[in-house]
Amino acid sequence: MNSSDRWLIVNADDFGRSPGVNAGVIRCYEQGIVTSATLMVRWPDAVGAGAYAARHGDDFSVGLHLDLGEWYYTDGEWRGRYTVAAMDDEAAVEAELDRQLDRFVELVGRPPTHLDSHQHVHRDPIVGRAVAAAGQRLGVPVRDQTRHVTYSGMFYGQDGKGTPYPEFVSVDALVRIIAGLPEGTTELGCHPGLLDDVPGYGAERLLEADALCDPRVRAALAEHSITLRSFVPPITG
Repeated sequence: MNSSDRWLIVNADDFGRSPGVNAGVIRCYEQGIVTSATLMVRWPDAVGAGAYAARHGDDFSVGLHLDLGEWYYTDGEWRGRYTVAAMDDEAAVEAELDRQLDRFVELVGRPPTHLDSHQHVHRDPIVGRAVAAAGQRLGVPVRDQTRHVTYSGMFYGQDGKGTPYPEFVSVDALVRIIAGLPEGTTELGCHPGLLDDVPGYGAERLLEADALCDPRVRAALAEHSITLRSFVPPITG
C-alpha cells in the first residue's frame, strides 16, 4: 500500500475548555501526532486557545466544537452537568450555533476549518440539520457527514456510561488503531490534557497525551505508510 492511500487527521476535541486541555492539545500538536483541534468558544480558556490557533493557521486546522451542554451517567440514568440550548428547539439551536460561530471568528480571526460538537450532539436530527447547513454555508467538513472523511472515536478511555478503561488510550491501543485504518482519510478523535481539571474525563486525558506523543506511535505510522494531515487544505465532499 502506498503512503497516498491512507491519511490520518488526529483531531483534539475540547480545545479551550481548561488550562490543562489547552496545554495537552498544544503539547500533542508540537511534540506528538495531533494535527487539528476543535474549539469550545464559551469557556474562559478559549481566549488563549484561539490566540494559539490564530498563530498556527498554516498547518494546524481548528474547527468549532459546538457546545450545547454536557451529560453524565450516574445511578442508572443520564443527568445534565450544564445546558446551553435545548436540542429539541430548532430556533434556539440555530441561534446558539450562530453565536458560537461568531465568537469563533472573534477569537481566531477566521472561520472554522471544520465542524463537530461536544458529546456528538449533532448526531441528533435537529442539531444535525443546523450543523450541516452551517457546514454547507461555510464550505467546510462536518464530522460524520463528509463523504471523504471517516470518523473514528476508538481512542477514548471510557465506555458509553463513563466507566474508565485506561487500556483504550494506551500506546498499544493507538498502534492497533493505526494498523487497522481503512483506505482514504480518517479523522481520529482524541481528548488530551496535562491536568486533571475537567469533570468526568480528567485522568484519561493525561494518558491520551502520553500516548499521542510516544515515539512508538510515529513509528507505527511509518510502518503502515500512513500520512498525517489536517483539514488544511480544505477537504470537500
